[in-house]
Amino acid sequence: MINKNRLIRLTRDLIRINSENPPGNEKEISGFIKKYLGRIGVKCSLIEFAKGRTNVLALIKSKEPKAKTILISPHLDTVPAGRGWKVAPFEGRVINGKIYGRGATDCKGNLAVAIETINSIIEDKAEIKNNILFAATADEETGSGFGLIPLLKKNFLKCDYALILDSDKFDIVIAQKGLIHFKVSVFGRKAHGAYPWKGINAINIASDIIQDLKKYKFKYKKHPLLHPPTINIGTIHGGDKVNMVSDWCEFEVDIRYLPGMSSKEILPDIRRVIAKRAKKFNVKIDGIQDPYEISKSHPLVERLAAVSKKYAKSCRGGTVCRPYKGSEGATVITFFKDKNIPAVAWGFGAQECCHVNDEYASIESLYKGAKALEKFLAK
Repeated sequence: MINKNRLIRLTRDLIRINSENPPGNEKEISGFIKKYLGRIGVKCSLIEFAKGRTNVLALIKSKEPKAKTILISPHLDTVPAGRGWKVAPFEGRVINGKIYGRGATDCKGNLAVAIETINSIIEDKAEIKNNILFAATADEETGSGFGLIPLLKKNFLKCDYALILDSDKFDIVIAQKGLIHFKVSVFGRKAHGAYPWKGINAINIASDIIQDLKKYKFKYKKHPLLHPPTINIGTIHGGDKVNMVSDWCEFEVDIRYLPGMSSKEILPDIRRVIAKRAKKFNVKIDGIQDPYEISKSHPLVERLAAVSKKYAKSCRGGTVCRPYKGSEGATVITFFKDKNIPAVAWGFGAQECCHVNDEYASIESLYKGAKALEKFLAK
């Protein structure tokens, strides 16, 4: 049986372990989890792809001869706490039915739910129909390069289904946008600031390119769960001194695009937009993540939806929002695409609490979430 008080203590303990990323170090929190699960008889492996970037793996086996394997995977790291909190970010304080702290919603509340669910299954000696592969991963907040990606590539995550515990309010993420991150470097010619006509101002050129990008029209079909594609200019730097004509300027671009669209079609178009303004430029691709989508009729989604509706209803006072959700941001479910592993994201955090000051999670939501996850695994 899910133990509410134990779940609360565990969530608070996890929040008190600082795992901000950057700088990125999951060694302490992974060691805590290994000891915690070890006390209930679950053997864990700690796997690192860089010093201190520790992942936790455990396998709970079913007695069924034809059992499949379900991956349950929250992440260990959080974004930095930063300044301006009214409630201390690493104390795990409980106020009016909420647990406050960095990671309470993203993703230590979900991590605690997964661990408490395993604890309950072991404690009750419950018979499970499928193997449960638990993977608490490092480095999710900066791209998963030391976590989920190498775990998948090196075949540590052999599973038939993947359930990523990194969502809010029982929402089931079945679609997400792809992303393209790239840096544009524009080159001009230096001159004295008093004689700007003698130079070529790279900042002016970059400014014109940015305006053109803001007017860029994507080719796409509307998606029922996602907003249209977007372009955001995240950083810009240029010039050496105020009284010089800048011969360089660089800016970074974030593009989010829909399922059905391709980065191979978008990027040549973007280069053409830049080339209309700049004679000398360079485009450096920093990252591409494909969009992802899974059908509502997939058995994994259908069974999750049935459980989610039941427990979300009791948690929301009888009001149920649609269980399916699209993610504008990039979750790790897309990484399972190349392995042909059906994947969704699910979770029990507080809506709009990710990456903000005074982040919290509802105790009732975490408790009902643990009961829902246990029910799902039993089925």
